[in-house]
Formats: sequence, C-alpha cells, structure tokens
Amino acid sequence: MDLEDDHLVPRDVLPVVVIGNGPSGICLSYLLSGYVPYPSPEGSHPNPILQRKLQQQPHLSLLEQDLEYLCEGLEGRSSNPVAVLFDSLLLPDSDFGADYPSPLQWRYEPERAVPHVVLGKGPPGGAWHAMEGSMLTLSLANWMELPGLKLKDWVREKRRSRPTPTEEIASYYQHYVSLMGLQDRFACGTTVTSLQRAGGEAGPGVWRVRGVRREAGPGGGGEGRGGAALQPAGAERGARHGDPRRPRPPGRARRGPAPRPPRLLGAGGRHLGRPPGPRLRPAAGGGAGLTAADAVLAARHLNAPSATRFRRAVTDPALIFNQLPKVLYPEKCVLEGEGGRRTVLQVSMVLVLIGSYPNLSFLPGDGRPLGLDPDERIGCRRNPLQVDPFTHECVREPGLYAMGPLVGENFVRFLKGGALAIAAHLARRRGGEGPDS
Repeated sequence: MDLEDDHLVPRDVLPVVVIGNGPSGICLSYLLSGYVPYPSPEGSHPNPILQRKLQQQPHLSLLEQDLEYLCEGLEGRSSNPVAVLFDSLLLPDSDFGADYPSPLQWRYEPERAVPHVVLGKGPPGGAWHAMEGSMLTLSLANWMELPGLKLKDWVREKRRSRPTPTEEIASYYQHYVSLMGLQDRFACGTTVTSLQRAGGEAGPGVWRVRGVRREAGPGGGGEGRGGAALQPAGAERGARHGDPRRPRPPGRARRGPAPRPPRLLGAGGRHLGRPPGPRLRPAAGGGAGLTAADAVLAARHLNAPSATRFRRAVTDPALIFNQLPKVLYPEKCVLEGEGGRRTVLQVSMVLVLIGSYPNLSFLPGDGRPLGLDPDERIGCRRNPLQVDPFTHECVREPGLYAMGPLVGENFVRFLKGGALAIAAHLARRRGGEGPDS
C-alpha cells in the first residue's frame, strides 16, 4: 500500500487493517505478529477446573483451542467471556490481591504472523498521550500492562526520574511497540475517513479503508481481506477522542437538540491540581463513569472533600464504583429528590464528567446499524456494537470486528480478551476451519 495525495490508496490487499492504535490495537498487533500463548508445562492456575481444561490439550495454543469451552464457569468483572478468560490467565486471582504467576508461556512463531497495519491519529498508545500529566490511573500497575512485558520491570529499567502516572503509561505503550518489533506495522498520524466494502472486482470480503495521513511514518492503509478491527482510543479512562456527551436535564427527551454543556465552575480560581486551602469547600462531580471515578480519586489524593451525583442506584452492580476495590471508594454521597426535595451542597467547583461517544463517522450511519439498538447512537455503556461474544465479529457485518470500549470494555486488563478472540477467529479462518473461512 502506498500513499498518494495524502490519501491511503490501496495497491495491495492486506488480511487485516486495525483502526485505532490504543492498547487494544497494540495487543492485537502483538498477537497477529506471531506471538502465541500456550499453556505452560510448569504453570498451574489456582482455578482447578480451568487448570484441568488447559492440561487436556497443552500442545495447542490458545488461538487453536475452544475459547467457549475454556470460558465456561468463569466469572469476573467483565460482561465479555473471553475478556474474563484472558484476564484470569494473565493475572490469576488479581481481584483478590494475589500475585500468582501466569500459567501461559509465550512463543514467537513468525510463520503464524498475519500481515496487517495499525492506523492511529497519534503515537502508539492512543488517548494516553493526550491526557494531562496530573491525571491518575484507576487500575493497579499490573492491570495496565500488555502481554510479554511486565510494567514494573520496564519502569525499573527505564525510569530515571519519576514521571506522572499517565506519562509513564503512555511511554510504556509507545516503547512496547518498539521493544516487541511492531513499529513497522504502525501508521501513526493517520485519520480514517471511510470504511466500506469494496465490491466489484475486489471480490467478496474486501474492505476499502481510506484516510488522511498527516505525518510521515511506516505502514499505510488500503484494503483488507478477512477483517477490519475497530477500537477507539481511550480505554481504561473513557473514550476521550470521541464526541463529548452532553448533560440532559430531567424531563428532556433523549432526541432533539442537546442542551449547552455547563462550564466548569471554580471558587477563587482553585483547581484540583492545586493543594486545597484550609477553607476549601467540597468538590461536586456529576457522572458515574471512569472519568468521574478518577476525579474522586484525585480529590481524595489532595485531601479535598468531594461528593458525586449519579442517577443509578448505589447498589447497582453496573455502577463503575461497584466494579472497583472497595478501599478506593469507602463512602458515597447520594442526593435523593423525593417529592421535589433538594439537598444543596456548598462546593468549590462543579465537574461535568459524563464521558463521550466514540467517533465512528467513517462508518455508514455513524455505525448505528451495528449497535445493539440500531436506532440509537453507539455508546460504550448503553449501546455498544453487537458482536459474537467468542469471536468479537460484528453480528450484522461479517468480517468486521470490534474490541475495547466499542464493546463495553473500559479497563485495559479486559480489552486484551477482545484481541485474543479476534486473533483466534482469524487464525481459524486462515486454517480453513468453518464455513466462513
């Protein structure tokens, strides 16, 4: 594939084009580049049932095994079964603070590599490079790492001065691509403008990917036969490169013009990044997602009182606060409005933290026909793309795959399962298994 007139012009047909170079795209590229996970002969999983399944066919890689069979009976904090499986294999019992070694071993088998290109607007790591250095991560360090490179080992070897958490993570993802030899697969500085089936002489199963290249770099774009994988930037902390959500006042219908978003209000010019004074009033946040949770952590880190408002019930298991360790959020502030009753808090600032929508303008209908509800806008929480749970192939568009926030995964630790599901399905297709090969 070559570049011509700042457009991605197809000259060759690639098996896979990955749109998005965040942690999801990096992990998928790692698997497609010939790095293959196998059950380790010396490894042992604390779950005896899963361990017994792994021992049944130890000569087969995870890409060749029945993922649905391995997923049976597993439970976790993700609604995607392969995500729970892969997380359990990479970080056994990590929710309980355990530090068991992974029962997997990684082998480099270049003959298994699938030619592909990863397209992204910025450097490898996606939205992590666009975050302010003062931002904090919600997850533990090992939850943020990708296969084959321990984050703590990389930090110990590379760090000369102590950077801020997000700078550290962004640098880790960028270095991961080069350390694993994936850089030739990445075409950074690329914005995809159109994705559609080629048709005509190109034959069935071929997608035409067009975009604009803003800076020089390796790789390119073009047509992909066998699959295009979508993943928006910003996993773990919400899709920050998408279109911002707008608050909807009570009683306003979902359709129609959105209200103008309120501004951030500060008392005396104070910001969360500044140590609070002795008379600082509490900070109030609106939103129940990862960004709101992050703001609570930042406020607590500065010993600033905070209150968070959200529509869901406090006991709702889908609430992001209930999917995180209890020690992070020991209390919650609930404002109830029965009979029009209101509780007014004196606060130093108001933060509107309700996330954003993924930008899928390069897809027909902004991707709505691919969602669980084709009549609604694609949203990472309420209307993700509808995919097969064990292959992550779009139900309504065969050959198109989705992972990361597009299928409801906002934590790096779980989005890696989508990469495994896609890589395994593509491997089966290349091997000639199944009617869709």
